[in-house]
Amino acid sequence: MSKIKDLLAKKGSDVWSVGPAHSVYQAIEMMALKGVGALTVLSDDGQLVGIISERDYARNVILQGKSSKDTQVSEIMTRNVVYIEPTHAVDEAMALMTARRIRHLPVIADEKLSGMISMGDLVKSIIDEQSHVIDQLERYIKGETAGIGS
Repeated sequence: MSKIKDLLAKKGSDVWSVGPAHSVYQAIEMMALKGVGALTVLSDDGQLVGIISERDYARNVILQGKSSKDTQVSEIMTRNVVYIEPTHAVDEAMALMTARRIRHLPVIADEKLSGMISMGDLVKSIIDEQSHVIDQLERYIKGETAGIGS
């Protein structure tokens, strides 16, 4: 099974972040601009202090009748951030996200933010890996043993 570090090597490790004092409007604007569903929230010294997602916005701004321009990220962000390390397997990340009912997972290496993965990233990785196994099995059945096991 692939590791999170392998997934990040293919996907890239760009992480989009905002500060806790930014407005929710600025955060949602950045999500739209970058095409992502969540942002990490970093303190001034670069420490991960939270995560804000479209779900947080829907539940804690829209449904509460608040203004996204007048609400700070710190008011609605998730503070107890669940994260994973790059050495963990993709299926471990899938299990963690499923159990915690979350869609985005920061990747922390040596106490530093090194990437962000989504449920979609994990599904794509698993499908790619299964396609590779299927291709190897088809080659084996056809007697094309060169490259099997690589």
